[in-house]
Amino acid sequence: MSLEIIVLAAGEGKRMHSALPKVLHPLGGRPLLAHVLDSVRALAPRKVFVVHGYGGEQVKSVFNGASVEWVEQAQQRGTGHAVMQALPRVDEQSLALVVYADVPLIRGETLRRLADAARGGLALLTAEPPSPDGYGRVLRSASGAVERIVEHKDASPAERAVREINAGFLAASKPHLAGWLAKVQNRNVQGEYYLTDVIGLAVGDGVPVTALKADWHEVAGVNSRHELAQLERAYQATQAARLLDAGVALADPARIDVRGVIECGRDVSIDVNCVFEGSIALGDGVRIGPNCVLRDTEVAAGTEILAFSMLDNARVGARCRVGPYARLRPGANLGENVHIGNFVEVKESRFGAGAKANHLSYIGDADVGARANIGAGTITCNYDGASKHRTVIEDDCFIGSDSTLVAPVRIARGSYIGAGSTINKDTPPDQLTVARARQVSVPGWRPPKKKE
Repeated sequence: MSLEIIVLAAGEGKRMHSALPKVLHPLGGRPLLAHVLDSVRALAPRKVFVVHGYGGEQVKSVFNGASVEWVEQAQQRGTGHAVMQALPRVDEQSLALVVYADVPLIRGETLRRLADAARGGLALLTAEPPSPDGYGRVLRSASGAVERIVEHKDASPAERAVREINAGFLAASKPHLAGWLAKVQNRNVQGEYYLTDVIGLAVGDGVPVTALKADWHEVAGVNSRHELAQLERAYQATQAARLLDAGVALADPARIDVRGVIECGRDVSIDVNCVFEGSIALGDGVRIGPNCVLRDTEVAAGTEILAFSMLDNARVGARCRVGPYARLRPGANLGENVHIGNFVEVKESRFGAGAKANHLSYIGDADVGARANIGAGTITCNYDGASKHRTVIEDDCFIGSDSTLVAPVRIARGSYIGAGSTINKDTPPDQLTVARARQVSVPGWRPPKKKE
Protein backbone atom coordinates (compact mmCIF):
# COMPACT_ATOMS: atom_id res chain seq x y z
CA MET A 1 0.00 0.00 0.00
CA SER A 2 1.53 3.32 -1.10
CA LEU A 3 1.64 6.32 1.22
CA GLU A 4 0.11 9.72 0.49
CA ILE A 5 0.25 12.64 2.92
CA ILE A 6 -2.24 15.42 3.55
CA VAL A 7 -0.77 18.52 5.22
CA LEU A 8 -3.35 20.85 6.81
CA ALA A 9 -2.16 24.45 6.34
CA ALA A 10 -5.36 26.46 5.94
CA GLY A 11 -5.65 28.12 9.35
CA GLU A 12 -5.46 31.88 9.80
CA GLY A 13 -3.91 31.80 13.26
CA LYS A 14 -5.96 34.61 14.76
CA ARG A 15 -4.13 34.43 18.08
CA MET A 16 -0.88 35.29 16.27
CA HIS A 17 -2.36 38.78 15.67
CA SER A 18 -0.54 38.97 12.35
CA ALA A 19 -1.32 39.51 8.67
CA LEU A 20 1.17 36.75 7.88
CA PRO A 21 -0.43 33.31 7.44
CA LYS A 22 0.38 31.21 10.48
CA VAL A 23 2.29 28.52 8.56
CA LEU A 24 4.71 31.17 7.23
CA HIS A 25 5.84 32.36 10.65
CA PRO A 26 9.51 31.44 11.10
CA LEU A 27 11.02 28.93 13.47
CA GLY A 28 14.77 28.50 13.26
CA GLY A 29 14.77 30.99 10.39
CA ARG A 30 12.40 28.96 8.19
CA PRO A 31 8.59 28.87 7.83
CA LEU A 32 6.72 26.39 10.00
CA LEU A 33 5.46 24.62 6.91
CA ALA A 34 9.03 24.10 5.64
CA HIS A 35 9.94 22.07 8.72
CA VAL A 36 6.88 19.86 8.32
CA LEU A 37 7.52 19.28 4.62
CA ASP A 38 11.09 18.22 5.43
CA SER A 39 9.76 15.63 7.86
CA VAL A 40 7.13 14.18 5.51
CA ARG A 41 9.59 13.96 2.61
CA ALA A 42 11.72 11.65 4.77
CA LEU A 43 8.97 9.04 4.27
CA ALA A 44 9.28 9.22 0.46
CA PRO A 45 5.48 9.43 -0.01
CA ARG A 46 3.84 8.92 -3.39
CA LYS A 47 2.20 12.37 -3.15
CA VAL A 48 2.02 15.26 -0.71
CA PHE A 49 -1.13 17.42 -0.66
CA VAL A 50 -1.09 20.79 1.12
CA VAL A 51 -4.52 22.14 2.03
CA HIS A 52 -4.37 25.94 2.02
CA GLY A 53 -6.90 28.59 2.97
CA TYR A 54 -6.11 31.90 4.63
CA GLY A 55 -3.35 33.66 2.66
CA GLY A 56 -3.18 30.71 0.31
CA GLU A 57 -1.65 32.60 -2.59
CA GLN A 58 1.07 33.95 -0.33
CA VAL A 59 1.80 30.48 1.01
CA LYS A 60 1.98 29.04 -2.50
CA SER A 61 4.29 31.87 -3.57
CA VAL A 62 6.74 31.20 -0.75
CA PHE A 63 6.79 27.49 -1.64
CA ASN A 64 6.80 28.00 -5.38
CA GLY A 65 8.47 25.00 -6.94
CA ALA A 66 7.88 22.69 -3.99
CA SER A 67 6.96 19.15 -5.05
CA VAL A 68 3.47 19.26 -3.53
CA GLU A 69 -0.08 19.40 -4.84
CA TRP A 70 -2.10 22.35 -3.59
CA VAL A 71 -5.72 21.94 -2.45
CA GLU A 72 -7.88 24.91 -1.50
CA GLN A 73 -10.18 24.96 1.52
CA ALA A 74 -12.20 28.05 0.62
CA GLN A 75 -14.13 28.01 3.90
CA GLN A 76 -12.47 26.88 7.10
CA ARG A 77 -15.07 24.53 8.55
CA GLY A 78 -12.88 22.29 10.65
CA THR A 79 -10.14 19.72 10.31
CA GLY A 80 -12.47 17.03 8.98
CA HIS A 81 -13.72 19.40 6.31
CA ALA A 82 -10.10 20.24 5.36
CA VAL A 83 -9.23 16.57 4.86
CA MET A 84 -12.41 16.13 2.78
CA GLN A 85 -11.05 18.66 0.26
CA ALA A 86 -7.93 16.61 -0.43
CA LEU A 87 -9.14 13.06 0.04
CA PRO A 88 -10.81 12.66 -3.40
CA ARG A 89 -7.36 13.15 -4.97
CA VAL A 90 -5.77 10.40 -2.88
CA ASP A 91 -5.40 7.06 -4.66
CA GLU A 92 -7.93 4.40 -3.57
CA GLN A 93 -5.15 1.93 -2.76
CA SER A 94 -3.14 4.36 -0.63
CA LEU A 95 -2.65 4.89 3.06
CA ALA A 96 -3.54 8.49 3.94
CA LEU A 97 -1.45 10.21 6.61
CA VAL A 98 -2.79 13.52 7.97
CA VAL A 99 -0.29 16.00 9.47
CA TYR A 100 -0.43 19.63 10.58
CA ALA A 101 1.64 22.47 9.15
CA ASP A 102 1.84 24.31 12.47
CA VAL A 103 3.60 21.45 14.30
CA PRO A 104 7.19 22.11 13.17
CA LEU A 105 9.13 19.74 15.43
CA ILE A 106 7.47 16.54 14.27
CA ARG A 107 10.13 14.03 13.19
CA GLY A 108 10.08 11.84 10.14
CA GLU A 109 10.80 8.77 12.30
CA THR A 110 7.66 9.41 14.35
CA LEU A 111 5.53 9.79 11.24
CA ARG A 112 6.96 6.56 9.87
CA ARG A 113 5.99 4.70 13.07
CA LEU A 114 2.50 6.16 12.78
CA ALA A 115 2.12 5.06 9.17
CA ASP A 116 3.38 1.56 9.97
CA ALA A 117 0.95 1.24 12.89
CA ALA A 118 -1.99 2.13 10.62
CA ARG A 119 -1.43 -0.69 8.14
CA GLY A 120 -4.05 -2.82 9.90
CA GLY A 121 -6.54 -0.10 10.80
CA LEU A 122 -6.26 3.44 12.17
CA ALA A 123 -3.39 4.99 14.13
CA LEU A 124 -3.09 8.33 15.92
CA LEU A 125 -0.52 10.21 17.96
CA THR A 126 -1.19 11.24 21.55
CA ALA A 127 0.82 13.11 24.19
CA GLU A 128 0.65 14.43 27.74
CA PRO A 129 1.39 18.18 27.77
CA PRO A 130 2.10 20.19 30.93
CA SER A 131 -1.45 21.55 30.61
CA PRO A 132 -4.06 19.80 28.44
CA ASP A 133 -6.33 22.87 28.31
CA GLY A 134 -7.59 23.57 24.80
CA TYR A 135 -6.76 20.12 23.43
CA GLY A 136 -9.00 17.21 22.54
CA ARG A 137 -8.91 14.46 25.20
CA VAL A 138 -8.30 10.79 24.43
CA LEU A 139 -11.04 8.76 26.13
CA ARG A 140 -10.23 5.12 26.79
CA SER A 141 -12.22 2.10 27.98
CA ALA A 142 -11.60 0.32 31.27
CA SER A 143 -9.24 -1.98 29.37
CA GLY A 144 -7.23 0.97 28.06
CA ALA A 145 -8.47 0.80 24.47
CA VAL A 146 -9.10 4.11 22.70
CA GLU A 147 -12.82 4.78 22.37
CA ARG A 148 -13.11 8.33 21.05
CA ILE A 149 -11.74 11.90 21.14
CA VAL A 150 -13.69 14.72 22.74
CA GLU A 151 -12.73 18.33 21.97
CA HIS A 152 -12.01 20.57 24.94
CA LYS A 153 -14.98 22.86 24.28
CA ASP A 154 -17.34 19.89 24.15
CA ALA A 155 -15.84 17.98 27.10
CA SER A 156 -17.46 17.53 30.50
CA PRO A 157 -15.51 18.42 33.67
CA ALA A 158 -14.64 14.75 34.16
CA GLU A 159 -13.41 14.45 30.58
CA ARG A 160 -11.34 17.61 30.92
CA ALA A 161 -9.55 16.00 33.84
CA VAL A 162 -7.99 13.51 31.40
CA ARG A 163 -4.36 14.47 30.69
CA GLU A 164 -3.76 12.47 27.51
CA ILE A 165 -4.49 14.63 24.49
CA ASN A 166 -4.92 13.99 20.79
CA ALA A 167 -1.92 15.38 18.87
CA GLY A 168 -4.01 15.51 15.67
CA PHE A 169 -1.89 13.24 13.47
CA LEU A 170 -3.61 10.13 12.19
CA ALA A 171 -3.32 7.56 9.43
CA ALA A 172 -5.76 5.16 7.80
CA SER A 173 -6.48 3.67 4.40
CA LYS A 174 -8.18 5.97 1.90
CA PRO A 175 -11.40 3.87 1.72
CA HIS A 176 -11.72 3.72 5.52
CA LEU A 177 -11.05 7.43 6.00
CA ALA A 178 -13.45 8.45 3.22
CA GLY A 179 -16.22 6.29 4.66
CA TRP A 180 -15.86 7.68 8.15
CA LEU A 181 -15.63 11.31 7.04
CA ALA A 182 -18.87 10.90 5.10
CA LYS A 183 -20.58 10.19 8.44
CA VAL A 184 -19.02 13.07 10.42
CA GLN A 185 -21.53 15.69 11.62
CA ASN A 186 -20.97 19.25 12.77
CA ARG A 187 -23.22 19.09 15.82
CA ASN A 188 -20.77 20.67 18.26
CA VAL A 189 -20.05 23.97 19.98
CA GLN A 190 -18.02 25.31 17.04
CA GLY A 191 -20.27 23.96 14.28
CA GLU A 192 -17.26 22.33 12.62
CA TYR A 193 -16.49 18.94 11.09
CA TYR A 194 -13.93 17.40 13.42
CA LEU A 195 -11.42 14.96 12.01
CA THR A 196 -11.22 13.45 15.49
CA ASP A 197 -14.78 12.09 15.16
CA VAL A 198 -13.46 9.36 12.87
CA ILE A 199 -11.85 7.70 15.92
CA GLY A 200 -15.21 6.82 17.45
CA LEU A 201 -16.54 5.74 14.05
CA ALA A 202 -13.56 3.42 13.57
CA VAL A 203 -14.13 1.88 17.00
CA GLY A 204 -17.81 1.43 16.12
CA ASP A 205 -16.85 -0.42 12.95
CA GLY A 206 -14.56 -2.73 14.89
CA VAL A 207 -11.44 -1.40 13.14
CA PRO A 208 -8.28 -1.63 15.31
CA VAL A 209 -7.24 1.77 16.67
CA THR A 210 -3.62 2.21 17.76
CA ALA A 211 -2.52 5.19 19.83
CA LEU A 212 1.21 6.01 19.81
CA LYS A 213 2.50 8.35 22.51
CA ALA A 214 4.95 11.00 21.37
CA ASP A 215 7.14 13.50 23.20
CA TRP A 216 5.12 16.61 23.92
CA HIS A 217 7.56 19.09 22.37
CA GLU A 218 7.58 17.10 19.14
CA VAL A 219 3.82 17.34 18.63
CA ALA A 220 3.21 20.78 20.17
CA GLY A 221 1.47 23.15 17.78
CA VAL A 222 1.73 26.89 17.29
CA ASN A 223 -1.37 28.96 17.98
CA SER A 224 0.16 32.06 19.54
CA ARG A 225 3.36 34.07 19.68
CA HIS A 226 3.96 32.64 23.13
CA GLU A 227 3.79 29.06 21.86
CA LEU A 228 6.02 29.93 18.90
CA ALA A 229 8.63 31.38 21.25
CA GLN A 230 8.52 28.23 23.40
CA LEU A 231 9.05 25.99 20.39
CA GLU A 232 11.86 28.23 19.14
CA ARG A 233 13.75 27.61 22.37
CA ALA A 234 13.04 23.88 22.16
CA TYR A 235 14.33 23.85 18.59
CA GLN A 236 17.45 25.83 19.53
CA ALA A 237 18.12 23.48 22.44
CA THR A 238 18.12 20.61 19.94
CA GLN A 239 20.53 22.46 17.66
CA ALA A 240 22.85 23.27 20.56
CA ALA A 241 22.82 19.63 21.67
CA ARG A 242 23.75 18.51 18.15
CA LEU A 243 26.70 20.91 18.08
CA LEU A 244 27.89 19.84 21.52
CA ASP A 245 27.65 16.18 20.53
CA ALA A 246 29.81 16.99 17.49
CA GLY A 247 32.51 18.50 19.72
CA VAL A 248 31.74 22.21 19.34
CA ALA A 249 32.50 24.28 22.45
CA LEU A 250 29.50 26.50 23.25
CA ALA A 251 30.03 29.12 25.95
CA ASP A 252 26.32 28.86 26.80
CA PRO A 253 24.04 26.41 24.95
CA ALA A 254 21.04 28.57 25.87
CA ARG A 255 22.48 31.59 24.04
CA ILE A 256 22.93 30.49 20.44
CA ASP A 257 20.48 30.71 17.54
CA VAL A 258 20.83 28.45 14.50
CA ARG A 259 18.51 29.61 11.72
CA GLY A 260 19.66 27.32 8.98
CA VAL A 261 22.37 24.64 8.70
CA ILE A 262 25.74 24.88 10.42
CA GLU A 263 28.59 22.41 9.90
CA CYS A 264 31.68 22.59 12.08
CA GLY A 265 35.13 21.05 12.06
CA ARG A 266 37.10 19.99 15.12
CA ASP A 267 37.79 22.29 18.08
CA VAL A 268 35.39 25.05 17.00
CA SER A 269 34.35 27.42 19.79
CA ILE A 270 31.35 29.74 19.81
CA ASP A 271 30.80 32.45 22.41
CA VAL A 272 27.43 33.75 23.61
CA ASN A 273 24.62 35.41 21.65
CA CYS A 274 25.75 34.35 18.19
CA VAL A 275 23.25 33.94 15.33
CA PHE A 276 23.85 31.65 12.36
CA GLU A 277 21.56 32.00 9.34
CA GLY A 278 21.37 30.06 6.10
CA SER A 279 24.28 27.76 5.27
CA ILE A 280 27.32 28.06 7.53
CA ALA A 281 30.61 26.12 7.40
CA LEU A 282 33.25 26.59 10.11
CA GLY A 283 36.63 24.91 9.67
CA ASP A 284 38.85 23.30 12.32
CA GLY A 285 39.81 25.55 15.19
CA VAL A 286 37.57 28.47 14.20
CA ARG A 287 36.67 30.78 17.08
CA ILE A 288 33.56 32.94 17.01
CA GLY A 289 33.44 35.76 19.53
CA PRO A 290 30.31 37.00 21.32
CA ASN A 291 27.38 38.71 19.62
CA CYS A 292 28.34 37.83 16.04
CA VAL A 293 25.95 37.22 13.14
CA LEU A 294 26.95 34.92 10.27
CA ARG A 295 24.76 34.36 7.23
CA ASP A 296 25.57 32.00 4.34
CA THR A 297 29.27 32.17 5.13
CA GLU A 298 32.31 29.89 5.04
CA VAL A 299 35.17 30.35 7.51
CA ALA A 300 38.34 28.31 7.00
CA ALA A 301 40.50 26.67 9.66
CA GLY A 302 42.21 28.67 12.37
CA THR A 303 40.33 31.91 11.79
CA GLU A 304 39.02 34.08 14.62
CA ILE A 305 35.89 36.23 14.30
CA LEU A 306 35.91 38.80 17.09
CA ALA A 307 32.95 40.29 18.95
CA PHE A 308 30.05 42.12 17.29
CA SER A 309 31.06 41.24 13.73
CA MET A 310 28.58 40.56 10.93
CA LEU A 311 29.43 38.32 7.99
CA ASP A 312 26.92 37.99 5.15
CA ASN A 313 27.60 35.77 2.11
CA ALA A 314 31.32 35.97 2.81
CA ARG A 315 34.25 33.59 2.28
CA VAL A 316 37.03 33.81 4.84
CA GLY A 317 40.33 32.00 4.38
CA ALA A 318 42.49 30.20 6.91
CA ARG A 319 44.11 31.93 9.90
CA CYS A 320 42.35 35.24 9.35
CA ARG A 321 41.39 37.72 12.03
CA VAL A 322 38.11 39.60 11.59
CA GLY A 323 36.71 42.22 13.95
CA PRO A 324 35.72 43.31 16.45
CA TYR A 325 32.86 45.30 14.92
CA ALA A 326 33.71 44.29 11.36
CA ARG A 327 31.20 43.89 8.56
CA LEU A 328 31.75 41.57 5.61
CA ARG A 329 28.99 42.09 3.05
CA PRO A 330 28.08 39.83 0.11
CA GLY A 331 31.02 39.10 -2.15
CA ALA A 332 33.70 39.61 0.51
CA ASN A 333 36.40 37.00 -0.13
CA LEU A 334 39.44 36.91 2.13
CA GLY A 335 42.58 34.89 1.43
CA GLU A 336 44.79 33.37 4.12
CA ASN A 337 46.13 35.44 7.03
CA VAL A 338 44.03 38.50 6.23
CA HIS A 339 43.26 41.01 8.98
CA ILE A 340 40.00 42.98 8.86
CA GLY A 341 39.82 45.18 11.93
CA ASN A 342 37.36 47.22 13.93
CA PHE A 343 34.75 49.21 12.02
CA VAL A 344 35.97 48.01 8.63
CA GLU A 345 33.34 47.25 5.98
CA VAL A 346 34.13 45.05 2.98
CA LYS A 347 31.76 44.53 0.04
CA GLU A 348 32.26 42.58 -3.22
CA SER A 349 36.02 42.62 -2.72
CA ARG A 350 38.86 40.10 -2.74
CA PHE A 351 41.78 40.31 -0.33
CA GLY A 352 45.02 38.47 -1.14
CA ALA A 353 47.01 36.52 1.42
CA GLY A 354 48.37 38.61 4.27
CA ALA A 355 46.52 41.82 3.34
CA LYS A 356 45.34 44.09 6.16
CA ALA A 357 42.69 46.74 6.72
CA ASN A 358 42.81 47.21 10.46
CA HIS A 359 40.78 50.33 11.22
CA LEU A 360 37.77 52.38 10.15
CA SER A 361 37.75 51.75 6.39
CA TYR A 362 35.31 50.97 3.57
CA ILE A 363 36.56 48.67 0.83
CA GLY A 364 33.96 48.08 -1.86
CA ASP A 365 34.25 46.56 -5.37
CA ALA A 366 37.98 46.12 -5.00
CA ASP A 367 40.77 43.64 -5.62
CA VAL A 368 43.35 43.92 -2.86
CA GLY A 369 46.66 42.20 -3.48
CA ALA A 370 48.76 40.08 -1.18
CA ARG A 371 50.40 41.82 1.78
CA ALA A 372 48.72 45.15 0.99
CA ASN A 373 48.27 47.38 4.04
CA ILE A 374 45.27 49.71 4.04
CA GLY A 375 45.45 52.53 6.59
CA ALA A 376 42.71 53.86 8.85
CA GLY A 377 40.00 55.95 7.24
CA THR A 378 40.64 54.73 3.69
CA ILE A 379 37.65 54.42 1.37
CA THR A 380 37.17 53.19 -2.16
CA CYS A 381 34.81 55.53 -4.00
CA ASN A 382 33.16 52.85 -6.11
CA TYR A 383 29.83 54.46 -7.07
CA ASP A 384 29.37 57.47 -9.33
CA GLY A 385 25.63 57.73 -8.78
CA ALA A 386 24.75 55.44 -11.67
CA SER A 387 27.34 52.64 -11.93
CA LYS A 388 29.78 50.73 -9.75
CA HIS A 389 33.49 50.83 -10.64
CA ARG A 390 36.37 48.69 -9.48
CA THR A 391 39.52 49.57 -7.55
CA VAL A 392 42.61 47.41 -7.98
CA ILE A 393 45.28 47.53 -5.28
CA GLU A 394 48.14 45.28 -6.34
CA ASP A 395 50.51 43.26 -4.14
CA ASP A 396 52.65 44.94 -1.45
CA CYS A 397 50.95 48.33 -1.60
CA PHE A 398 50.79 50.66 1.39
CA ILE A 399 47.75 52.95 1.52
CA GLY A 400 48.22 55.79 3.99
CA SER A 401 45.53 56.78 6.45
CA ASP A 402 42.53 58.83 5.30
CA SER A 403 43.12 58.11 1.63
CA THR A 404 40.36 58.27 -0.96
CA LEU A 405 40.65 55.97 -3.97
CA VAL A 406 38.31 57.12 -6.75
CA ALA A 407 37.38 54.18 -9.00
CA PRO A 408 38.09 53.05 -11.59
CA VAL A 409 41.70 53.19 -10.53
CA ARG A 410 44.71 50.87 -10.25
CA ILE A 411 47.30 51.19 -7.50
CA ALA A 412 50.34 49.46 -8.98
CA ARG A 413 52.47 46.87 -7.19
CA GLY A 414 54.58 48.27 -4.37
CA SER A 415 52.95 51.72 -4.44
CA TYR A 416 52.97 53.93 -1.36
CA ILE A 417 50.08 56.36 -1.04
CA GLY A 418 50.67 59.31 1.24
CA ALA A 419 48.19 59.85 4.04
CA GLY A 420 45.24 62.08 3.17
CA SER A 421 45.62 61.62 -0.59
CA THR A 422 42.79 61.55 -3.11
CA ILE A 423 43.85 59.20 -5.90
CA ASN A 424 41.88 59.30 -9.15
CA LYS A 425 44.60 58.20 -11.58
CA ASP A 426 46.57 54.98 -11.86
CA THR A 427 49.85 55.04 -9.93
CA PRO A 428 53.29 53.79 -11.08
CA PRO A 429 54.79 50.78 -9.29
CA ASP A 430 57.20 51.08 -6.36
CA GLN A 431 56.79 54.83 -5.97
CA LEU A 432 55.35 57.21 -3.41
CA THR A 433 52.27 59.01 -4.69
CA VAL A 434 50.92 62.01 -2.78
CA ALA A 435 47.80 63.90 -3.86
CA ARG A 436 46.99 66.62 -1.34
CA ALA A 437 46.05 70.27 -1.54
CA ARG A 438 48.97 72.63 -0.72
CA GLN A 439 49.11 73.47 2.97
CA VAL A 440 48.83 77.21 3.65
CA SER A 441 49.21 79.17 6.90
CA VAL A 442 47.81 82.71 7.07
CA PRO A 443 49.85 85.04 9.33
CA GLY A 444 47.92 87.46 11.50
CA TRP A 445 44.63 85.58 11.12
CA ARG A 446 42.14 85.97 13.94
CA PRO A 447 38.93 84.02 14.49
CA PRO A 448 35.68 85.96 14.06
CA LYS A 449 33.99 87.27 17.19
CA LYS A 450 30.33 87.12 18.04
CA LYS A 451 28.48 90.43 18.20
CA GLU A 452 27.67 91.66 21.69
